Amino acid sequence: MEWREQVAREKRASFASEEYWGRPVPGFGDPAPRVLVVGLAPAAHGGNRTGRVFTGDRSGDWLYAALHEAGLATQPDSRHAADGLRLVGARVVATVRCAPPANRPSPAERDACAPWLQAEVELFWSSLRAVVALGQFAWDAVLRLVRASGGRVARPAPRFGHASEAELGLPDHTGGGTAVLLGSYHPSQQNTFTGRLTAPMLAEVLVRAASL
Repeated sequence: MEWREQVAREKRASFASEEYWGRPVPGFGDPAPRVLVVGLAPAAHGGNRTGRVFTGDRSGDWLYAALHEAGLATQPDSRHAADGLRLVGARVVATVRCAPPANRPSPAERDACAPWLQAEVELFWSSLRAVVALGQFAWDAVLRLVRASGGRVARPAPRFGHASEAELGLPDHTGGGTAVLLGSYHPSQQNTFTGRLTAPMLAEVLVRAASL
């Protein structure tokens, strides 16, 4: 909390004239999504500035372009909260709701935010068919979320990998059924600059999610 507010006060020079959001960043998208995309945390000068998850930073540029290619977004970019973007059958959330120091969320922050993620997902379990986890951290958070909500996860726990898939048993109180968990490398600059993740790789996972 202190970090996100400090960043909102001590702005990056290129955004000095803007008013930063500087608060927890909620999920964004369809209120009854078939596809849920789970990221890590708002970027200090991205979601923490704009108030929309994955918006105003390079990771968001990659994610929303891929969502658009998969037919899940009405436009290929997300610049600010009033840019007219809509997600169709998809919702994007972050495991940690506040921008963390060095843009690196900790397990303690994940656990502190877990009840908020669970409360949001409780609203649309019954519509979900696919969950895309962006990175190992988000993958583990999804597995924890499913178990905490009374759902079922195979043991041993499914292992994360790019384009990996695992079946999730949805909570009985939401009608039961199953959804597919898909893994993708996170569209961080570290991954995209090194070529570990390419635009076609990310789009392929989201197209697969949309097909489910």
